[in-house]
Amino acid sequence: MNALTINLEPHSEVPLYEQIYQYIKRDIQKGRISPGEKLPSTRSLAEYLEVSRSTVELAYEQLASEGYIESVPYKGTFVLDVRELYRLKPKQAVRREPKEEKKDILYDFSPNGVDLKRFPYQVWRKLSKDVLSEDKSELFRMGDPKGEYGLRRAVASYLHQARGVNCTPEQIIIGAGNDYMLLLLHTILGHSHKIAFENPTYRQAYRMFERLGYPVCTVDMDKYGMEADILRKTEADIAYVMPSHQFPLGIVMPIKRRMELLEWADEQAGRYLIEDDYDSEFRYKGKPIPALKGYDVSEKVIYLGTFSKSIAPAIRMSYMVLPETLLQVYEENCRFISPTVSRVDQMILERFIEDGYFERHLNRMRAVYKSRHDTFLNCLKPFAGTCRISGENAGVHLLLTFEDGRSEEELIRLAREAKVAVYGLSSYDTQGSRKHQASVLLGYANMEEEKIKEAAAVLKKVWLP
Repeated sequence: MNALTINLEPHSEVPLYEQIYQYIKRDIQKGRISPGEKLPSTRSLAEYLEVSRSTVELAYEQLASEGYIESVPYKGTFVLDVRELYRLKPKQAVRREPKEEKKDILYDFSPNGVDLKRFPYQVWRKLSKDVLSEDKSELFRMGDPKGEYGLRRAVASYLHQARGVNCTPEQIIIGAGNDYMLLLLHTILGHSHKIAFENPTYRQAYRMFERLGYPVCTVDMDKYGMEADILRKTEADIAYVMPSHQFPLGIVMPIKRRMELLEWADEQAGRYLIEDDYDSEFRYKGKPIPALKGYDVSEKVIYLGTFSKSIAPAIRMSYMVLPETLLQVYEENCRFISPTVSRVDQMILERFIEDGYFERHLNRMRAVYKSRHDTFLNCLKPFAGTCRISGENAGVHLLLTFEDGRSEEELIRLAREAKVAVYGLSSYDTQGSRKHQASVLLGYANMEEEKIKEAAAVLKKVWLP
């Protein structure tokens, strides 16, 4: 082939090199350019198209990097055979069901809500200004892959005081959200593991590990959480648990069950517990329950924490505490992975914690959520004979289980018709083992007390006989 007939659009928003790349790629996929066929040289194609040679070189480099073409020294550039990698039939349009509109929803009991109206905007603005006014060019360089040492030190101190976790800053890794942490953990652990989840569970984590290729299974829980004896039968060597406040059931795992899980992990080398401590800050009765990691003397617990619930989802900062054995694996194999959180944002959060603002914010939000929690429970008293309420005294959602024969779908529909959004427990059930139960989640974090009263009154009308 000596030339390619490509109609370039110089005034298009698509760069010229990308237009060339897309054209050649499309013709290779559709068979218009055959495997083994020689492409024009970058010089001759540039002259023919009246563009710079570097533009054509960029297009060829992209095609080569994706495996469509190959440059052979002293011979030229040739098309590779990719026919077996593609089913080049045009995709049929997929009919998608329209997403449920929420524009007419008056009350949304989302279990993922956070009260952003009380975010400490002025404090955050002040700390941002202070950090940026220091005029340090270092702030804009790539930082430590684990995260800034000062922030990791602040997190270690917080975990010691608030969660009973004794760890060093060296064991902590800062990352952009729990999804990133699970991807990193996948790189550290390798593929040779089977992972057990509580059922029902946090679907995002379950889905992440499943898509990463791990064999996954679930363990139904009793009123205390995951049972070690049942876990043993699954032949899993990693268990993903939420002992401080299980999502979505709201179970707080007692100390005896925690010790049983630690004993399970200690029985064999290579077994670990992943502790997701996503909202442990919000407990309204008694003292905070120490983290499972706080009892971990054999270095068997991988601890995950986040600032998404305690501060704001958009902060996008989570942290992971690695056992010493896995820390060595990280140091040897994963230090090359670049940090995923801005150094500026890390320094702002470091000061937010060290200057006492985080503790004050938590105390304020704990009082706000407790007041809403108490108000909501009081509003739900008329439901006492119709449903069972669980998950109280911690977190920011309640679970209502109806035992009067009605289905979950009917309850959701009745609420939806009254412009109230509630959420079914079955959507968190990976095995469908709880379909016979009608349970709904009601989150109250993003609803003011008056709204809670109004919404509860509406639910009373549509749900109670």
